[in-house]
Amino acid sequence: MDLLESFLPAYLEEVVGDRFGRYSKYIIQDRAIPDVRDGLKPVQRRILYAMYDAGNTPDKPYRKSAKTVGDVMGNYHPHGDSSIYEGMVRMAQYWKMGHMLIDGHGNWGSLDDDPAAAMRYTEARLSPIALELLRDIEKRTVLFKDNFDNTTKEPVVLPSRYPNLLVNGVSGISSGFATEIPPHNLREVIDACIELMNHPEMDVESMMNIVKGPDFPTGGIIMGEDGIRDAYRTGKGRIYLRSKTEIEELRGGKQQIVITEIPYQVVKSRLVTAMENIRLEKKVEGVAEVRDESGRNGLRIVVELKKDADAQGILAYFLKKTDLQVTYNFNMVAIVNKTPKQLGLLDLLKAYIEHQKEVVTYRSRYDLEKAEDRAHVLEGLVKALNILDEVIAAIKASKNRQDAQKNLVEQFGFSERQADSILTLQLYRLTNLEITSLEKELKETNKLIAYLQGILSSEKKLIGVIKDELTEIRNKYGIDRRSVIQGEVEEIKVNLEVMVTPEDVLVTLSKEGYIKRTSMLSFTRSGGDLETTGLKEGDSLRYHKEVNTIEKLLIFTQKGQYFLLPVHQIPEYKWKDTGTAIVNVIPIAKEDRIVSVLPVKDFEQTARSLVFVTRRGQVKRTELKEYATNRSSGVAAVKVADADEVVKVFISDGSKDILLVSKLGMSIRFNEMEVNPMGRVSAGVRGIQLKDDDEVIAAERVSGDEGEILVISDLGYAKRSFLFDYPLQGRGGKGIITFEFKEGKRVKPNGTSLIGMHACKEASDVHLLLSSGKTAAFSTESTPIEDRKSFGKSVVSLEKGEKVTEIISIRSITNQS
Repeated sequence: MDLLESFLPAYLEEVVGDRFGRYSKYIIQDRAIPDVRDGLKPVQRRILYAMYDAGNTPDKPYRKSAKTVGDVMGNYHPHGDSSIYEGMVRMAQYWKMGHMLIDGHGNWGSLDDDPAAAMRYTEARLSPIALELLRDIEKRTVLFKDNFDNTTKEPVVLPSRYPNLLVNGVSGISSGFATEIPPHNLREVIDACIELMNHPEMDVESMMNIVKGPDFPTGGIIMGEDGIRDAYRTGKGRIYLRSKTEIEELRGGKQQIVITEIPYQVVKSRLVTAMENIRLEKKVEGVAEVRDESGRNGLRIVVELKKDADAQGILAYFLKKTDLQVTYNFNMVAIVNKTPKQLGLLDLLKAYIEHQKEVVTYRSRYDLEKAEDRAHVLEGLVKALNILDEVIAAIKASKNRQDAQKNLVEQFGFSERQADSILTLQLYRLTNLEITSLEKELKETNKLIAYLQGILSSEKKLIGVIKDELTEIRNKYGIDRRSVIQGEVEEIKVNLEVMVTPEDVLVTLSKEGYIKRTSMLSFTRSGGDLETTGLKEGDSLRYHKEVNTIEKLLIFTQKGQYFLLPVHQIPEYKWKDTGTAIVNVIPIAKEDRIVSVLPVKDFEQTARSLVFVTRRGQVKRTELKEYATNRSSGVAAVKVADADEVVKVFISDGSKDILLVSKLGMSIRFNEMEVNPMGRVSAGVRGIQLKDDDEVIAAERVSGDEGEILVISDLGYAKRSFLFDYPLQGRGGKGIITFEFKEGKRVKPNGTSLIGMHACKEASDVHLLLSSGKTAAFSTESTPIEDRKSFGKSVVSLEKGEKVTEIISIRSITNQS
């Protein structure tokens, strides 16, 4: 036969799928997921059985770990010594196990994630409670299977005289499955088993009166009763683990935060490092020092605070930003009949109870066989002693031992087993005392037989035995609960003052989009003049706000987007520096443009709204609290039509009027309350009825009759009109004229459109941008006060073909240094 003919063709995907399927089945069943009955992964079970088989028990001296690892690897687990030793180390660490299964001697690691010493240095033996998992294993209580090379047998599962899966918990990841079962309190779990045996119809709600929730070896506070309930009902749920903390008073008005318990599986050294980094990077103000004072008296982390620091605020920040508080997700998956299943609390307890029924049944059968065999032998001995002389005579007349056994069976009706026992009887047993003790032993053995037969014939008695044994373990090994259960999840609110030192600063934004934050000290040292701020050539100052670092800026764009920018996140520069491009601070689109910048300290201010005005005359009012966000990207602020854009946004308290001015010189004044509050992304209502070629170019909040309204045209003509000339109207009308354009060939034009409007009560400098790129300025005081319908006066000298394109900024003269 040709060599090639001995190979069969196969598709790669079929081969890979088959091999990976087998591998997945193996790691699910025999590596990563625990058995629901004893709560152990195969490597853990093999370690415990190997130690038990080798006599490495609590009553014997410690034995080198390397010897145990060698026994396990050579006999049961051919996967390398590191995986075996790691499994052994975990079972010896008090901060990972509710009840340690291995009693370790030497360096077995620490809460700081220090590794255990090499196995050649450490020593170990079984812990007393581990013996309860293995007890009666020699009484045929569990199935055994061949080991990997068929040289010996290993248990498929351990008898497990307490519900180890819940008591010690487990964590594991396999192919397509993972498990996360937290440790629980031994007393509570055993009480739950007993109660479930008494009332098999119990529901989860009733069970939670007994099993309050997990009980972690590291203690801490568990928050989220609903999450526990979900987990106990379905096998999946989320809880929050919070450190146990206390704020201590020190001399001199100082305080310190003391942490005595941390969440389960949190590495202490990393937690301390994270807290120290927050101090070093000054992400929070008021922390003087972070110290780890843990020692023989237990865990103790101290956060020493500076005088007058906000201890509660700093603690809230640490809880939010470090592992002082973590989430824990239940995923209660275990192997049931060789299949991984997600189980609730009742399912886990029922599976364990069924296992115990089997264990006690098999053990009782084994003990019954032994007892019946012993009773049979005792009956023979008692009968022989009653006819001792005849028995001795028969033995003496026999040729040899085999002949003697045969004669006893034939002459006196003994069984072979009884005859053999008579022949091995020692002479001292012929005394009266021994005869009495044999009769007494027979009586007790018969009692035991009756007791065992009762267990095997009555489920009630069988359950009674399980309950008694569980109660015994509960009384012997039970400990008080270490974790505190808190029903409600407490929301962590971090006050901004904790993270940022409150400081008054000046924020500027230029026309070209350069932003900076400057301390008032730098501004004052530079002469305290807005004109001296650092700008690129051809750029000009557009917005300047005196704000505090604990405030936030709402930045609105013409396309209806907004960004929330905390002031302290704006890069700090000296007053004469240019600053940084705003795109480095917020992700504003290249084709979009900023129209308003509003500082906000508290979004929950009642009766505060934002008013939006668009070019097509739409007006919208929305409550300020709708704009609170944690997102750093753009958020929709208002719905804007395709051919429309936002002109102005301002904060309203509902007490004033809104004045709109259009490009063609129309204006309307109406009360803010005429615009009803709407949702954040609504489009608003009509504020003014415009002609097709007209559009809104400015909007202001005004009140009363005091003050003037200044308007300026594209040819630099401006005028002021008294505010009382603008009567209150209903929203949505055509409005009234606010500027008269000159018409005619022989008339010197005063403009074709308005480019801006300003409500003024005091003298201000108005800065304009011209079409040539130059800037110009004039004082409101130089502008004539005229009728609302007048032509205005030229306030800016323009070159031929030059026009005013927009008002860049308006600065109060009285506020300038």
